Amino acid sequence: MVSRAPTAALVAVLVLLAGCVGAGSPSVAAQSGTDETTNGGQTPSVTVGASATVEAAPDLAVVRVAVEATAESAEQARSSVAADAERMRAALRDAGVPDDAVRTEAFSIYPQYDYDGETRERELVGYRAVHAYRIEVAPDRAGEVIDVAVGTGATSVSGVAFTLSDAAEQELRGEALTAAMGNARADAETVATAADATLGDARTISTSNGGHVGPFPVYETRADAGGSTVVEPGTVRVSASVTVVYDLE
Repeated sequence: MVSRAPTAALVAVLVLLAGCVGAGSPSVAAQSGTDETTNGGQTPSVTVGASATVEAAPDLAVVRVAVEATAESAEQARSSVAADAERMRAALRDAGVPDDAVRTEAFSIYPQYDYDGETRERELVGYRAVHAYRIEVAPDRAGEVIDVAVGTGATSVSGVAFTLSDAAEQELRGEALTAAMGNARADAETVATAADATLGDARTISTSNGGHVGPFPVYETRADAGGSTVVEPGTVRVSASVTVVYDLE
């Protein structure tokens, strides 16, 4: 679904020259917006800016989980996390999640202290190891992956993000750019008509990528009748903007 921006940015400066430019030559200038461009006072033109947004269902879910452990020594904490992480990865593999879809996002081992508020002294009480993973799956498998990971070693889930694969985002961006160009030409036609001119060819075109609009889509997480996690994504929006300079005839 393509939605036009509530108010398309429109900057237009029209310089219509009657006959040759000279002393006493009549001219008409029409301007909308705040920018002013006269193109050297020679060729009449109109500059418009417009944007468009395309909505689509996400085709990729990114689940972030972590395996954590606390032990008396750094080695014990590391070893415990390694064992739990391997068990989790084996379970994900058995569930059909390929190894290249499970990537390490962060790894840390750090000491933990107990602070005495009166003496302001600290006592080393152990070490904590954390191995954080990023798991990429199809959106309809996000809840299943959470259940598998938590059931086999993951101790925390930091979030689920629904987004687009590179190929899908590129396709939607193309649609958004096409729609933005249509919006720009429609605005330029309106201004040209109001100025008693005919819209010519596009002289210059520049684009900007709005990317995903707003935060990742809102989703709902709940347990179904069987106790499984269900994650329902919303839609993802991709926007694009263009600035076009058209000749006027």
